[in-house]
Amino acid sequence: MIDPVLLRENPERVRKSQIARGEPAQLVDDAIQADVNRRAAIAEFERLRAEQNAYSKRVSAASKGERATLVAEAQLLAEKVKLASQASNDAEAEFNRIVGSIGNPIIEGVPSGGEDSFVTLRTHGKPSAFAFEAKDHVQLGESLGAIDIQRGTKISGSRFYFLTGIGARLEIALMSLALDRALTHGFTPMITPTLVRPEIMAGTGFLGAHADEIYYLPADELYLVGTSEVALAGYHSDEIVDLSNGPLRYAGWSSCYRRESGAAGKDNRGILRVHQFNKLEMFCYALPEDAEHEHEQLVGYQEEMLQACELSYRVIDVAAGDLGSSAARKFDIEAWVPTQQTYRELTSTSNCTTYQARRLNIRYRTESGKTTPVATLNGTLATTRWIVAILETHQQQDGSVVVPKALRPYLGGLELMEPIS
Repeated sequence: MIDPVLLRENPERVRKSQIARGEPAQLVDDAIQADVNRRAAIAEFERLRAEQNAYSKRVSAASKGERATLVAEAQLLAEKVKLASQASNDAEAEFNRIVGSIGNPIIEGVPSGGEDSFVTLRTHGKPSAFAFEAKDHVQLGESLGAIDIQRGTKISGSRFYFLTGIGARLEIALMSLALDRALTHGFTPMITPTLVRPEIMAGTGFLGAHADEIYYLPADELYLVGTSEVALAGYHSDEIVDLSNGPLRYAGWSSCYRRESGAAGKDNRGILRVHQFNKLEMFCYALPEDAEHEHEQLVGYQEEMLQACELSYRVIDVAAGDLGSSAARKFDIEAWVPTQQTYRELTSTSNCTTYQARRLNIRYRTESGKTTPVATLNGTLATTRWIVAILETHQQQDGSVVVPKALRPYLGGLELMEPIS
């Protein structure tokens, strides 16, 4: 949820953000009017309640003869207070409904436009070039005994798979390397729940335009998470956190689930876009004034991981129209996938400023003793999808795959993954 003070004092900034996102700017005017109505309703309720309190004192001090008349008037006033309370609640709910549909105001410098309007900030390494016809990750994975899509589909349907043998070991190695890297940067490791309540899912901003990508269990009123960001954001909901010693940093390891309902026919082959995968997610609670610096640090940690896996990549500043509602800015890191001759997203990191914290009521105490919302940030440090780029980038002509040096200690010193006869 956006800051109501920003809405009142600088509505033009919110309008510009909506336009950059490709969202209706009229929502800003609707929200301003709803805020006026809300504040008026609250003021009327408080006025009548104060009058009611004064009447109560008069009734208590009244003589027996006066009391009957005052009691009758007090009863009428009580009914007005009840109606005013309901009107205040209704006005508050309407304000929250409208404001809740406005995306987080983007940070200055975020490019306008849609999916293809990103800005490339930097590249690292040279795209792989082979003197032989390169195999894609499915061919490599099957010959290595690492990926079994056919049986995954048989068991669970399309976009499911088995990681087998060296494939299972490779994912665990990748996640373990990421976890060790996170520990060196002060992250607390967490194994998080993968089922969350609706208010937590809504609080993180995932029940908006992409709600149809989330698995929902109506009998239990629980959602399956598509990222441990959800559980980690809810971890300190309705709490006052201590940031006096710097940001709180968590690294959440979990399975993740996505319906991918909006991606029919896209990336059907292999394990790039699937319904279930594992992920190590960084999540930070920071002072709002430190959020942009923390964001840059998260990107740096992600780049360290990609370099450790010896991958070529580019860092892009995602355009406003391709941001989720919670993100004020997002950087994606895309690795080169040789057989597709393009860069594909492996990680993203978002600065959600105070948007999620306002919805989840997460605050810190200022030096003056006042409580105010924290900033939240998230970023992927490793996920199943990385296997695609690792296999394709490090393949040899005979179908073997060189293990990146940083991963070898997690695979018992294995240097080469070889095809199974």
